[in-house]
Amino acid sequence: MADLLDQSDIDALLSAVDDTEVTEEASGSQIFSRNGQVFDENIEIREYDFKRPERVSKDQMLALQTLQEGFARNFGASLSGFLRTIVEVKVATCDQMTYSEFITGLPNPTSFNLLEAAPLEGQMCLELSPLIIYPVIDRLLGGTNQELFIPQRPLTMIEGRLIHKILDRAVDALDEAWSGVKPLKHTVIGNESNPQLVQIVPPNEVVVVIGFEIRMSNRAGTMNLCIPYAVIEPIMEDLAAQSWFSTARVKGSSDFARRIGTEISRAALRVSGTLARTTITLRDVRQLAVGDLITTEHRAAAPIIVEVEGEAKLMGNVGQVRGHRAIKVLRAIDRSDRV
Repeated sequence: MADLLDQSDIDALLSAVDDTEVTEEASGSQIFSRNGQVFDENIEIREYDFKRPERVSKDQMLALQTLQEGFARNFGASLSGFLRTIVEVKVATCDQMTYSEFITGLPNPTSFNLLEAAPLEGQMCLELSPLIIYPVIDRLLGGTNQELFIPQRPLTMIEGRLIHKILDRAVDALDEAWSGVKPLKHTVIGNESNPQLVQIVPPNEVVVVIGFEIRMSNRAGTMNLCIPYAVIEPIMEDLAAQSWFSTARVKGSSDFARRIGTEISRAALRVSGTLARTTITLRDVRQLAVGDLITTEHRAAAPIIVEVEGEAKLMGNVGQVRGHRAIKVLRAIDRSDRV
């Protein structure tokens, strides 16, 4: 019983604590240097996880995000035409993580599809959430999505065939999006309902995951594109080059304009010259006979209006060339001309 404290001993200890000033030692991070260099106290220190290295630079991530935004626009336009309703697809997230972290965050069951991008080696993943899969299937089968129930089960064979039509448009949009960097041919090689059963890369392998948000009328869901770093590593240098953004756009626009101009130049147009305009009554029109004259306010020597497919474009004079009626073009009609 000698080790027990009575009430007086406890009061004495509490009073001693109140009277004593406690000085806390500064708990700062120590920086060790091989050459004994003294660092500034305001130096920025960032944590680095050796299990999850950042293998994709910020510039490359920005280039990937910009590329996938183009894919989202093309895919949304393709879905809108196929489903006969407005479908909005936009990039929600663009992160790099390990493959195990990506698989852990996916629902089960879901539509987990494996892609190949020839001539690259390896496989990619395209996951479609059931929250948007079943509204799309209901739309294809003539439903209204008003009281749609989302079942928690794998897709049936018929549902899988319907979703395969959506995947075909997705891979076409991916081909078009990557054409500015390197021509790739994406194909669907398999699908699974349980993501845990698919192991395309080791669990600790770094992957780039682009998350998309798909909205269709009153329904919304997600889509995730998983690209292992090992798959796109051979073309990362091309992806990091910032010139391909502007170069591809300028080159594509000039080629497109030249091709369209060549096709349009062969089109036949109807050109007509309006000699004069006037207004008469229907009774006068019915009483017209051979030899009658219709008077107008347009002078014979004044220029006439030349119309191209009914649009006033040119001013000209009426004449005769080699025994044929002709119109001599004087100038183009300006916006200030009252015609």
